[in-house]
Amino acid sequence: MAQETLPEQAPAVAGPAGSAGEPGDDAPRGRAARLVRFGRTGGRAGWPRTLLAIAAGLVMWLAFPPADLWPLTPVGVAMLTLALRGLRARTAAWLGFVGGAAFFLPVLTGIIKIGPDGWIILSLVQALYFIPLGIGVALVTRLPAWPVWTAALWVAEELLRGNVPFGGFPWARLAFSQTATPLTPYASVGGAPLVSFLTALIGGLLAYAAVTVLGRRTGPPRAAARPAAIALGAAAVIVGGGLAIPTPAAGRPVTVAVVQGNVPRLGLDFHGQRKAVLDNHVRQTHELARRIRAGQVARPELVVWPENASDLDPYIEADAYTAIDGAVRDVGVPVLVGALVDTPDGERVENRGIVWDPRTGPGDYYVKRHPVPFGEYLPFRGVLTKLITRFERVPRDFAKGTRSGVMRMGPVTIGDVICFEVAYDKEVRDVATGDLLVVQTNNATYGRTSLPPQQIAMSRLRAVEHGRTILVAATSGISAIVAPDGTMIDRSREFTPDIQVASVPARTSRTLSDRLGAKPEWALALLAAGAAGVAVRTARRKNEGK
Repeated sequence: MAQETLPEQAPAVAGPAGSAGEPGDDAPRGRAARLVRFGRTGGRAGWPRTLLAIAAGLVMWLAFPPADLWPLTPVGVAMLTLALRGLRARTAAWLGFVGGAAFFLPVLTGIIKIGPDGWIILSLVQALYFIPLGIGVALVTRLPAWPVWTAALWVAEELLRGNVPFGGFPWARLAFSQTATPLTPYASVGGAPLVSFLTALIGGLLAYAAVTVLGRRTGPPRAAARPAAIALGAAAVIVGGGLAIPTPAAGRPVTVAVVQGNVPRLGLDFHGQRKAVLDNHVRQTHELARRIRAGQVARPELVVWPENASDLDPYIEADAYTAIDGAVRDVGVPVLVGALVDTPDGERVENRGIVWDPRTGPGDYYVKRHPVPFGEYLPFRGVLTKLITRFERVPRDFAKGTRSGVMRMGPVTIGDVICFEVAYDKEVRDVATGDLLVVQTNNATYGRTSLPPQQIAMSRLRAVEHGRTILVAATSGISAIVAPDGTMIDRSREFTPDIQVASVPARTSRTLSDRLGAKPEWALALLAAGAAGVAVRTARRKNEGK
């Protein structure tokens, strides 16, 4: 059996600037010896590399909300790159999975609210996507300028994970840890994929600098410091470039209101719970109307309710219709009402955002286009319901909407997405033609976990990506009003009724990211595929020449 290619066995390759920056042929000494020898285990990863991969996942987790230590993301990427560098494919696949599990298990702990088994399964399924990432990193780190190729591989991994299967699960992308950082403005240029790429590129440059300085075996220290300085200088240029990108926030002023009614916690049956949630939002809207009449707040031009503000179908439940209509008439402006509505055949449910006019009642509406698999619809229903009784909680599938949520509300056009959809580039991009963006969400199940603050972080990145004010309405929090430059105008606490009123800019200009669409992501993914292909071909030629 062929021996594994280890760092100390790898030939010298050119670094980012084209200069030789890899270890030479002489025996390493001191810390350099530890760096290049810690993986010497033949076909196995070895405990040092395994522990480094685990530490990398944990470090990246701390970069995400609620810890929000965002500089740790490139550090974690660098650590994982060092753990994978020089390994053969099978070993790199295992370490990639281990690092992925160490990342996704803590970053997705909010899923535990629906069951520990669901949390563990989802986390480990997401970690599977780090297997091809690990193999790819191990391959392309043998090429010149490898920090660029490793960064492109992260984009390719996120593209795959965000689309396959069942429409994908794009939560916890690298970009979503960089939502109030010097890298955030890049979202207006190339969207979330460009932010992920640059975050990973900084990590790759850090790894390259570490390898160059600690792994050089011969020559004066100045020769080792030069390529490392170039790598660190390139990372600094990336950070400085982000700070130089303008994030305009001016626009026609519009006064808006976001209502968070909160949810009851104890002592109600299913129907009573749904009615109480609706009553809470009706009550808060009447309170908003009272404050307007008292001159305590400015009269808004539109009001936003969250997803599931009414789980009673207002088209067939007369009491629900009367309660909503009375609140809307009292406040006197259009209200975007989140409601569950039966399909005409009664077999499925639509998750709607309904524009409710104070004079004409319910009008235009948006149906959620990306319902959550295993939560809002059940793939393989006939089989899974027999195996897992918990799926009886999903008695009917949610229907998928067929058009974007661009709708007129009073003096502006809004672009509506519902809950989980804020994580998807396409769904948000499709509605970014509106003057304002709206995220209606229901986080009650995941309250006081990492998931609500992570969702707010996504909204902040989307605001910059599309140059739009974003109104986030949540049943129990976190609700927020986010300016087009990503700054927080208002933010609610969780499980507390809240009314937010603010004058915000309504904008119509498009960002470069809007005009480019998905092109940057696909270009970077193809770059990753090309680099991996070159690495495989190069390795085969070397093996054939032996």
